[in-house]
Amino acid sequence: MIEGVMIKKLVTHADDRGFFREIIRSTDDLFKEGFGQLSVAQMRLGVVKAWHIHKKQVDWWYVSSGLLRVALYDTREDSPTFKKTMEILLGDGQPAQVLRIPVGVAHGYKCLTETALIIYVTSKVYDGTDEGRIPYDGAQIGYDWLKGEVTK
Repeated sequence: MIEGVMIKKLVTHADDRGFFREIIRSTDDLFKEGFGQLSVAQMRLGVVKAWHIHKKQVDWWYVSSGLLRVALYDTREDSPTFKKTMEILLGDGQPAQVLRIPVGVAHGYKCLTETALIIYVTSKVYDGTDEGRIPYDGAQIGYDWLKGEVTK
């Protein structure tokens, strides 16, 4: 795990009508930075969205349908996991969970199914000056988005 990254395992209440799953509560330790914005994005098979990084904003991700391979890279020089990479699968066929991405951790994902929907909460309202970018194929991180399935 990368320092400060948190995963909340979710409880699903299912019956013959379908299911109910609570994602985040304001009282969760995982959610201490609080609410800024709620958004949803849809991706198509093979699409890579990477790398994003924030100086002020924490992200919480939940994949409601489809499957994403998520990669994280720690850019924080004072972190014990500086320059470490972490991968996780989120979505269909995986444990129901929310991923917390702290400030200073570069993040991205690749869609592994026909489509995927990601719901994400941010601790701040969108501010373009906080939205950093690193080329998805750049040497700084050196991550291979074209490789096969995730390794844990």
